[in-house]
Amino acid sequence: MKKYLMIASIALLPHSSPIYATNAVDELLNQYRSQGVEAFSAKAGQILWHQKFTKKDNIRQCTTCHTDNLRNSGKHVRTGKFIQPLAPSVNPKRLMKVKHIRKWLKRNCKWTFNRECTIQEKGDILLYIQSQ
Repeated sequence: MKKYLMIASIALLPHSSPIYATNAVDELLNQYRSQGVEAFSAKAGQILWHQKFTKKDNIRQCTTCHTDNLRNSGKHVRTGKFIQPLAPSVNPKRLMKVKHIRKWLKRNCKWTFNRECTIQEKGDILLYIQSQ
């Protein structure tokens, strides 16, 4: 009986990845809360996602590379590099590792907003992406 339970558990592992994604996001949100932010909003993240920023006469926004629909693939506007969908609902590999999330939030905020995102903005964006 134990053998069958172990096989069933292993077979279910690929389907459990959204749980890990939630854990990574929850870990980051808890860290952000410990730094003084009380609440995050997916709606605020959605607004920020579509907000336009100007950098050297170029208008940038998250949708420039990631598209309006996070379930779709994107393409980096400068390098032309293919970008996998961000929505965990269609790409369960997203939002799985805290280190990876931090890296890309830092890099993309600097590229798009011309500055690092605030803790509030990071949390709001993460909730928005997670909700897709």
